[in-house]
Amino acid sequence: MRLSTKGRYAVMAMTDLARKQDEAEGRAVALAEIAARQQISLSYLEQLFARLRRKGLVVSARGPGGGYRLAAEARATRISDIVMAVDEPLRATRCGVGKSGHKGCMAGGAKCLTHDLWEEMGRQIHSYLASVTIADVLEGRLRPEAKVAA
Repeated sequence: MRLSTKGRYAVMAMTDLARKQDEAEGRAVALAEIAARQQISLSYLEQLFARLRRKGLVVSARGPGGGYRLAAEARATRISDIVMAVDEPLRATRCGVGKSGHKGCMAGGAKCLTHDLWEEMGRQIHSYLASVTIADVLEGRLRPEAKVAA
């Protein structure tokens, strides 16, 4: 699986947003504050939050005291939704998808011998991230083996 900085930074920023939003009693949180605390470029965060807003995970508020809020409660916001919102595919294979469906990574479109292994690993990772919410991360309740259901 390849999880680039887009996915990691989006999860970091959303977790920070949830914590600060709770501390500020629901008020919007400025991206500049998140960028400073998480040491992430503000312009990069702006790009990520534009995608998160389009996918309905955050709402923006303009003007003085403006910023972002979670669109849903932290306990209802899954990590997999954040990662997918910033266009981060959770794929572990090097295979692509052709016009006729799945295309393998070998010559002629065949699947490699280990394709099913990597494909299942990708499904397991996605399933795990779908079982974890922002609240779980904030409260230190990561579930390494529980509730891994597709």
